[in-house]
Amino acid sequence: MKLLRHTAPDPQQLALQLDFFAGDFSTQPSVDQPAPAPSAPHAPVAAVPEVSRPVQQGKRRIQIGEHVLDYVLVRSKRRSIGFMIDDDGLRITAPKWVTLSEIDSAIHEKQRWIFNKLNERRERSARRLQPQMRWCDGGILPYLGDDITLRLHPGSATGIAYDAEKRELTVALPQDAAEQQLKDRVQGWLQLEAKRLFGERLPIYAEKLGVSYQSFALSSATTQWGSCTADGRIRLNWRLVHFSLPLIDYVIAHELAHLREMNHSPQFWATVQSIFPEFAAAKKALRDHAPETLPIF
Repeated sequence: MKLLRHTAPDPQQLALQLDFFAGDFSTQPSVDQPAPAPSAPHAPVAAVPEVSRPVQQGKRRIQIGEHVLDYVLVRSKRRSIGFMIDDDGLRITAPKWVTLSEIDSAIHEKQRWIFNKLNERRERSARRLQPQMRWCDGGILPYLGDDITLRLHPGSATGIAYDAEKRELTVALPQDAAEQQLKDRVQGWLQLEAKRLFGERLPIYAEKLGVSYQSFALSSATTQWGSCTADGRIRLNWRLVHFSLPLIDYVIAHELAHLREMNHSPQFWATVQSIFPEFAAAKKALRDHAPETLPIF
């Protein structure tokens, strides 16, 4: 899950957010660190091995081992030192009374988190540059964590069939069919597959957890992978069918766990782990996946 500005959750429903959708980056991966207490007048300040130097107004640079780190420093009335990673890199917000040496010390302490988040951001940016799916014969479609090939059969007949051995999805459409007709046909097939698969996996994890859900339905939400209401109504995003089975199972386990804990407390995550031990890796993989690699319907 990404770090969001805190809002009180709806007590009747909890949702697993889509961590990666464009437009959902209003709050970026960030972390706060308590600022050191204001020093008494003339009190000495401990130095750090490398002191950041200005690059241009608002921007600074620091050497950390073999790495050169550029960041933007913003002074504010806040009481802690805040670190935030966005498309422009690292931004640090600090109280006006915190010295540059103290900020440098904080950077050294948080360097592992900073470099991990910067690497994740670079990987996401690289995936955005990957070519979009081509809606034509030979086009590649992500399905259950793997790629399948579209095969088009123009003609008078219509239909769709999947060959699991060849990993080919054959779509028959009229000769003059538009691209949107192909998209609609493929989307309809994916939604049927999602409904079938979710219907098979939900009872497995409900039994493991010892809970009962009232109903489930497909969702087309652009900001949620799934949701669960207090009365046991579960909604799962059909686009999960693009991902591998462990990621789908993680979302299912996540939503069912809310029937025990309608929150995201430590008890909730312990409940998820009890039926899906690999949840942390699945959670990260789902969060890191770039939307640009999914088909646009």
